[in-house]
Amino acid sequence: MKDKRLSLEQAVADLIRDGDSIVMGACLESDIPFAATHEIIRQGKRELEVVAPISDASTDMLIGAGCVGAVTGAWVGNVSAGLGHNYRRIMEGAARGRLRVNDHSNFSLGMALTAGAYGIPYMPLRSLLGSDILRSNPAFRVERNPFVRDQDDPVVLVPPLRPDVAVFCVQRADPGGGCHHWGSEGVMREAGLAAERVILLAEEIVAPEVIASDPNRVPFPPFRVAAVVEATAACHPSPMTGVWRRDTAFFNAYHDRSRTPEGFQEWLEEWVLGVNGHAGYRARLDERIDSLRIRGKALAAPTNYAAE
Repeated sequence: MKDKRLSLEQAVADLIRDGDSIVMGACLESDIPFAATHEIIRQGKRELEVVAPISDASTDMLIGAGCVGAVTGAWVGNVSAGLGHNYRRIMEGAARGRLRVNDHSNFSLGMALTAGAYGIPYMPLRSLLGSDILRSNPAFRVERNPFVRDQDDPVVLVPPLRPDVAVFCVQRADPGGGCHHWGSEGVMREAGLAAERVILLAEEIVAPEVIASDPNRVPFPPFRVAAVVEATAACHPSPMTGVWRRDTAFFNAYHDRSRTPEGFQEWLEEWVLGVNGHAGYRARLDERIDSLRIRGKALAAPTNYAAE
């Protein structure tokens, strides 16, 4: 088994390249890899296409830092507060053309990743019919359903998405890329199978036997994984089932401070550029991070995988 462990700095430097399409978490509001978002900003990556199934404030941070050339998704913002201020500024201001937006609904984005995961040339949907998304995204095609005779039955053909990189937070991983994830998955499995390279940010590194003991918690096979990073609280301020509560106050403070370009830059200096990597970020959180740790127990029942 190849040992795929890397530092966060090395994983971002080696596996995320200027111009790449990236998925920064795919579990909707939980398990967003903010530690990787911050490291991308520190390394000054440019012209990224962010494939954004929710991703909370991560995409807004990347836009504000000048890392993003395109957004493929349904929404960019802060779930607990509203539309992202950096996204709104660039879309409503003079620099609007500098950010390309490939509109999707949340459902069509999930189906596009599913098509990418399973090698399907397109996914037929009806849910986009009648929406303005068909006008704003020319990649979608409306065709007549060939299996229905003697009546008009249009469907929308959604092309597949195959991102260059997907970055996920997981509760545990082994050095070779096997991992366990539990809680809300969103479209994590689909994104992990569709992406060319997967980076895992793991709360803890465990022996391969631990992962093998419960295969139903493995979202994708280890050969899909390019790097394993041990990074405690890499998802902060988003939650992680069984490990971290959501830091809503932190999200709200980001939203308030990013309301102006000057406020966003001050926030960036304090929490991203002015700290020594993710370890420095955790140190700046100080006792706050410990207060977010989930201490209760709600254990699953034991499972028997015996064959005879």
